[in-house]
Amino acid sequence: QVQLVESGGGLVQPGGSLVLSCAATGSIFSVNAMGWYRQAPTKERELVAVATTDGNIKYRDSVKGRFTISRDSAKNTMLLQMNNLKPEDTAVYYCNRVRPSQIPELGMGLFDYWGRGTQVTVSS
Repeated sequence: QVQLVESGGGLVQPGGSLVLSCAATGSIFSVNAMGWYRQAPTKERELVAVATTDGNIKYRDSVKGRFTISRDSAKNTMLLQMNNLKPEDTAVYYCNRVRPSQIPELGMGLFDYWGRGTQVTVSS
């Protein structure tokens, strides 16, 4: 069974930076595009960044130029470097696989498993 563990969140001031980490068990990284999702209070979960197995990367417009996704499929790990954070980035961040159908519009997917996520709070 796949287990996903996110870490690295915290409280940061606007303009600050954080690096989120994702670790997974099983073979999820080796065969799937992987992505970072987030869910803000009272909002639906959204996909913000994707990294495919062949190196293609896509970002939601709201995070372009500020977030950088990277993955190491051999180690089943993934990072999200977040710079110039804004209050609207406040959310619980999750990692999970991304289905090909999600990628063009960075749509959401239904999955049987999610990790606990890591809370990112951007506030002065």
